[in-house]
Amino acid sequence: MPDRPLLHTAHVPVRWGDMDALGHVNNATYFTYAEQARIEWLAHVFPEGWPDDGGPILASIRADYRAPVHAPATVSVEVLGGEAGRSSLMQGYRLLVDDRVVCEVEAVLVWVSKDTGRPVSLPDAIRASNAGDIA
Repeated sequence: MPDRPLLHTAHVPVRWGDMDALGHVNNATYFTYAEQARIEWLAHVFPEGWPDDGGPILASIRADYRAPVHAPATVSVEVLGGEAGRSSLMQGYRLLVDDRVVCEVEAVLVWVSKDTGRPVSLPDAIRASNAGDIA
């Protein structure tokens, strides 16, 4: 992943139900881990509560798997900033176990109106945080 600002790190314990029949974390669960980190980041961006007029939807997501994960483990999920447009933003997620990258995820989020479901401008707080301008 190119050099990007680190926005947040979540620590997600691997649960027994996260694993597949082969005893490693199911590939779809990595997206759930990224989602958990994204929600934690958003809660940090909006400490007074979620905006009433809109929110993010996931427009696309992809993963590059580097190594299997087995329980017991804790996955550290780094939320990385990326390019922002008028209503969309790219984010990266680096998933690590014991400082070893196990998966890299790329996502595009679009901010939409709760009333119309149509894209609207990113809130200034999202734009600033995604650029790494606020902690």
